[in-house]
Amino acid sequence: MPPADSMPSRLKVLHIASEGFPFVKTGGLADVVGALPAALAQAGHDIRVVLPLYGCVDRDGLERMAHALGVPLGSREEWGASWRRVDGGVTTYFLEHDVFFNRPWPYGPPGGSYSDNLERFVFLSRGALQLCHATAWFPDIIHVHDWHAAIAPVFLNTVERATPLGRAGSVLTIHNMDFQGNFPADQMPHTGLGWEHFTFLDMELNGRVSLLKGGIAHSTLLTTVSPTYAWEIQNEPLGRGLEGMVRERRDLLTGILNGIDYSIWNPETDVHLPVRYSADTLASRSACKETLQRRVGLDPKPGTPLVGMVTRLSWQKGIDVVLKALPRILELDMQMVILGAGDPDAEGEVHHLHTAWPGKAAGIVGYSEELAHQIYAGSDFFLMPSRFEPGGLGQLYALRYGSLPIVRATGGLVDTVTSYDEASGHGTGFSFNDLSPEALFDVVGWALWAYYDRPTHIEAMRRAAMSTRFTWETAANRYLDVYRRALRLRRG
Repeated sequence: MPPADSMPSRLKVLHIASEGFPFVKTGGLADVVGALPAALAQAGHDIRVVLPLYGCVDRDGLERMAHALGVPLGSREEWGASWRRVDGGVTTYFLEHDVFFNRPWPYGPPGGSYSDNLERFVFLSRGALQLCHATAWFPDIIHVHDWHAAIAPVFLNTVERATPLGRAGSVLTIHNMDFQGNFPADQMPHTGLGWEHFTFLDMELNGRVSLLKGGIAHSTLLTTVSPTYAWEIQNEPLGRGLEGMVRERRDLLTGILNGIDYSIWNPETDVHLPVRYSADTLASRSACKETLQRRVGLDPKPGTPLVGMVTRLSWQKGIDVVLKALPRILELDMQMVILGAGDPDAEGEVHHLHTAWPGKAAGIVGYSEELAHQIYAGSDFFLMPSRFEPGGLGQLYALRYGSLPIVRATGGLVDTVTSYDEASGHGTGFSFNDLSPEALFDVVGWALWAYYDRPTHIEAMRRAAMSTRFTWETAANRYLDVYRRALRLRRG
């Protein structure tokens, strides 16, 4: 281990990702890439981010850098450019290559993917490293996110090993093991790496090139977005074929919960709400409930419990089970509102909820930031029956707004929601295990029973939920511990 004085107090960290808020977002990955670097910079570290310059990225406020950027891609060199923006202490670079990135969607049309995604994201990963050389800025840590950037640690251990970048420790965060970046074997030459890396101990998975597997094999340390998910991906089914490799490296894996921005998600200051409230003024919450009921076409009944969902309409989120269970659930004395988009069949059913159960159920297909905030503030319970949930953000927003989460006991939902204890009244939500229409009916019925029969418990749970905090400052400190460990291992 190197002497203590060899550890820099101010770390230089490069994040490589396929998306980041507020520039481009398709899911929770963008929220992490938008928030974590800012929290690290606020702690005094030199933080930089590399993203693709997609066609959807607004170039206002971006500065085009003077140098061209040559990026090795297989047997050829692709040329691009880079742009820069400095905001809140974080420098964000955007790699320009119109053929690869100036397209309607980041990854492919809805339900599909571009056939050259391996080349596109190898260009991103190798281009980010080339940018370090071009700017003569060499990070202590290179933090890569999901399969899109997972090949960068492979490059650090091979083509970059004898360069200044070879001293950088690497950290791979697995946001969702379902997405692995698997491609036909004949695309291996596009990586520029030799066939000796196409083995079951490296980048080969079931006869295909797996960028995520390469990252797992080569990264100095691994993280994922909750402690429970870190355990789940070491086993079937959530390891998705990579559980053996993750188990081999489990001593190098850490689960770190995401945070949320409490300056945005705060019912005391939220501009989207008709009335602001706090844990000490819960009575004011009733105005938010009435506003929500009227807006989505539900009967304005203040005493009727309202269950909300803000979700992707996808198999992962359990929407198929929700739709099967709804006819029986809606026989109970309650109301339901769902906001989301995704699977076309599910969208069709959600869209017609109000005609099937007028005044009692409402479905809005799409996404509205304002309405999402109003659902968190106006619902009594927030439903997240996910098949798997690596980290989850919806339950964190719901907790802050006093909408008690009803969650399946998986991933980050286990780590952030404390299930109700009938004897003591303690808890911040309701959890269940078996994802079936019957189990979903039972857990919703349990929550409604507590609402009607244990109102003092419900109020105490709301106060406890609203006082719970999952901050990016806490998460950033955990990542800094990982970075320092990675640097010791890399240089030790």
